[in-house]
Amino acid sequence: MRPIIFHVDMDAFYASVEQRDEPRYRGRPVVVGADPKEGRGRGVVAACSYQARQFGIHSAMPISQAYRACPQAVYLRPDFAKYSRVSRAIRKIFHRFTGQVEPISIDEAFLDVSHQAASASQALELGARLKREIYQLQRLTASIGIAPCKLVAKIASDWKKPNGLFLVRPEQVQDFLDPLPVSRIWGVGPKTQERLEKMDIRTIQELRKMEQDDLQERLGKFGRQLWFLARGIDERPVRSQPREAKSISQERTFAQDVDDDQLLEDTLEQLCLKVAQRLSQGGLMGKTTTLKLRYSDFTTITRQVSSRFPTCSAREIQSTALTLLRRYRTPGRRIRLIGVGLSNLEAENQDTPRQLRLF
Repeated sequence: MRPIIFHVDMDAFYASVEQRDEPRYRGRPVVVGADPKEGRGRGVVAACSYQARQFGIHSAMPISQAYRACPQAVYLRPDFAKYSRVSRAIRKIFHRFTGQVEPISIDEAFLDVSHQAASASQALELGARLKREIYQLQRLTASIGIAPCKLVAKIASDWKKPNGLFLVRPEQVQDFLDPLPVSRIWGVGPKTQERLEKMDIRTIQELRKMEQDDLQERLGKFGRQLWFLARGIDERPVRSQPREAKSISQERTFAQDVDDDQLLEDTLEQLCLKVAQRLSQGGLMGKTTTLKLRYSDFTTITRQVSSRFPTCSAREIQSTALTLLRRYRTPGRRIRLIGVGLSNLEAENQDTPRQLRLF
């Protein structure tokens, strides 16, 4: 039996939830993220509606740049608790179709429907039914990629967004992959892409023509993995039982060592936002916030503080992390890496006491 894998990706998830819940926002450009006014233009875009994307706005863009591009947009602070509730409701819909569900973020998941669909036509019919049920129950649209493996399904889900449904048959996999840039392969980030371009490799087809031993010699174990992925060979199963997380963290290594206070604090804010997103995705809260700093001479320090009550609030995590940064950073020393994490985790529960907020 050949695997049939769905990759389900909710369309502009945060912004779409806000538009669903507030009729005034429908059809308008909506940007979820930092406040461009009260935050004095600091912070980044967490998500935006497709109407906002027409102005060139995209995730991770500085909020000040987004505001210059579209000052008439609706700018909203993220409500991760709400997005998490919606995500869990959508996950329940997935489980009506198959028990093999692997969430990979708050708004996307892999589904193995090999036992529910015996042919391409049945897979398309099942995908259409899933999309209809999500819309009927949550009034949200999803895009679904269908393929014989995870890698291709994930790329395919982006092919006809928004509200797309796209199938790549087993015999079409190589023709589908070959023209694509190597950056479309999961795991190929800017640094790996730069190394591949120095090897005159820009497309998946060019990568496929490389010898396996040569790729492994140049890129280590990941080079061997790339050799297989370029051929559409991805045997990773859909794992319905993810490992329990002991901590959730994000970090960033700068291209050049940094001593600018504003850049460090803005970067820390972005990292705290991502940590909060992952907490909400997993329905988790944590009590211990950890700051990690690596200086230009590779000296690394970690400092942490624990609170009495758990939190999953981006603002609370950021406030604690900023306090640690200002207290423990050595003035004048350049920073190579900055990171933030939350540990001492527990499941989010409405009965769990939370850290009180001033406002």
